[in-house]
Amino acid sequence: MDPAQALANRLRPAVTDERVLHAIATMPRELFVSAPELRRAYENVALPIDCDQTISQPLVVARMLALLELTGTDRVLDVGTGSGYHAALLAMLAGEVWTIERHRRLSEQAQRAIAELGIDNVHFVCGDGADGLAEQAPFDAINVAAAVGEQLPAELERQMALGGRLVAPVGDTDQRLVRVVRTRAGYRTQRLEPVRFVPLVRGDACP
Repeated sequence: MDPAQALANRLRPAVTDERVLHAIATMPRELFVSAPELRRAYENVALPIDCDQTISQPLVVARMLALLELTGTDRVLDVGTGSGYHAALLAMLAGEVWTIERHRRLSEQAQRAIAELGIDNVHFVCGDGADGLAEQAPFDAINVAAAVGEQLPAELERQMALGGRLVAPVGDTDQRLVRVVRTRAGYRTQRLEPVRFVPLVRGDACP
């Protein structure tokens, strides 16, 4: 069996969104892992990449994608490009994706991997992900692939469209996935399962 399909099958007990599972099953994860980790590309674990960052555990990626409830036409902001794996999957499930990474080296590597796949609806930005991308807001969905600390950046919440969904790891010692939905009455927040992400790196983009 194709290793990507086998990975999707292993995730099925915890993920019911068939569109997400199909995206996982057709995405070559080996394009997004570092050379020393190639043999582990389809293990359900986080793996180290350049700049002391990680490519997230596939189960957590799949859960975050499912929680965003993407429809195929959404405008999505992806904070923390990293390897580009998450952005590539978002591109399969949404209309247009803007992905922000502070480490220029990672952003360029991710851009090459995604271009190799022929994906053309991802826009790459180097900068501070906590600031979002106000010039492209509002977003139907915001994915944050790094731990934001105890408080979600207010700027990201402001850039959500009405009905928009945001998913992020929140917390320091007790880090949890948090899902926020913007409603006419305000922001509705759910704290979900424990996770472990590297911290969101703040500040201007690296040269």
